[in-house]
Amino acid sequence: MMWNKVETLLKAKSLTVYRLSKLTGIPDNTLRNYRTKQSDPSFTNACKIADALKVSLDDLRDKEATK
Repeated sequence: MMWNKVETLLKAKSLTVYRLSKLTGIPDNTLRNYRTKQSDPSFTNACKIADALKVSLDDLRDKEATK
């Protein structure tokens, strides 16, 4: 899943999951579910996360999982 890349970007940008929640409008609980791999983000939420982190969806994609 893409969450490893999201966490790397959060650290690089000194952002917290809480702040990402505020930037995206995605509930903090939902982001934490992504983090613990209880669910995967919808396309819409993945776009919101990419936009908030100022990266493309391709930058978040786990290329190993798509092979």
